[in-house]
Amino acid sequence: MKLHLFIFFMLVICGVTVGQVSSNYTIQHNGIAREYRVYVPSIYDGSTAVPLVFNLHGYTSDNVSQEFYGDFRPIADTANFILVHPNGTFDQSNNRWWNAFDVPGVDDVGFISTLIDEVSGSYNIDGNCIYSTGMSNGGFMSYELACTLGHRIAAVASVTGTMTLNKLGSCNPIKPTPALQIHGTLDPTVPYNGNAQYGAIEDVVDFWVNQTGSNPIPQFTAVPNVNTTDGCTAEHYVYLGGQNNSSVEFYKVISGGHTWPGAPVTIGTTNQDFDASVEIWRFFRKYKLDDLLDVSEFQTVELNLYPNPSEGSVFVETNVPWDVLNVVDLTGRIVRSIANYSETVLIEGLDTGVYAVQIEIGNTKTTKKLVVQI
Repeated sequence: MKLHLFIFFMLVICGVTVGQVSSNYTIQHNGIAREYRVYVPSIYDGSTAVPLVFNLHGYTSDNVSQEFYGDFRPIADTANFILVHPNGTFDQSNNRWWNAFDVPGVDDVGFISTLIDEVSGSYNIDGNCIYSTGMSNGGFMSYELACTLGHRIAAVASVTGTMTLNKLGSCNPIKPTPALQIHGTLDPTVPYNGNAQYGAIEDVVDFWVNQTGSNPIPQFTAVPNVNTTDGCTAEHYVYLGGQNNSSVEFYKVISGGHTWPGAPVTIGTTNQDFDASVEIWRFFRKYKLDDLLDVSEFQTVELNLYPNPSEGSVFVETNVPWDVLNVVDLTGRIVRSIANYSETVLIEGLDTGVYAVQIEIGNTKTTKKLVVQI
């Protein structure tokens, strides 16, 4: 039986419940039907913009299992943020995964960017407060988003994930990106000391300390050992003083396994001295995108469509030069592609339907939904 099924059945047996129910959705991205779940706390009323948190599952797992295992829903119920659990695609072994390894094919960065637009079209999302975390492969993917989607993702956190050696050498975020790493020293799946492909955890922490310009000498705290039967202890390292008030944090779980601290089920050596979900939200809520972006070095991308809905003709207006502008239909087919930049572009002759207008700037993409009604 796969691990995610075991987690799901255990949670059912244990009777883990929350007040609200998540809703399932599917969108087309690059010709692939992509699934995601949205959890909306009962206190959300749409009157004010709220944060958006992505919680990404690990390799072989899925969004339902991650929603229960690394549970943020009780926190969202009181902190008032929208929680999204997307599904990765299936690899050649028929296991769900996130493409955080520069493998040609699935564009998960573009999918997450499109998903931000999709969710923002349905809920009042604060674009300054969008965050990503995840378990294992989901942690890898969160770091990938920090590397390539830094103009949209304010801060990231990884639980039992790391970065590839290639990514450590190529990642060049556009802003100081706050990062939180949580990892067990006896993780059998993503080794603490790295291997021929994966960076050692302390090297990854050092990368983000250097990237943010934080003090390389951390503040150290031993996490109180409140649960003496979980087989592990934890240490907390905080690297302060980064650019634009950014910082990096690291929870080192001594003798911990490939597990989510504070999880409601034990599938290995699981630390119960602190709750990873609580600490991740505590970390995230300190940061806003506008505070981290240096406007002297980076200009926020603005993409405006008018009229929207349209009757077949629409003006596309941007504030920064783009490399390519594409109009994509719901099947993922590009129906218009323009490579000659102009601040305002008129696109005509679109049929009735829903489209994504996407501009590419270097390695980043910005997308906005367009509705055509004829």
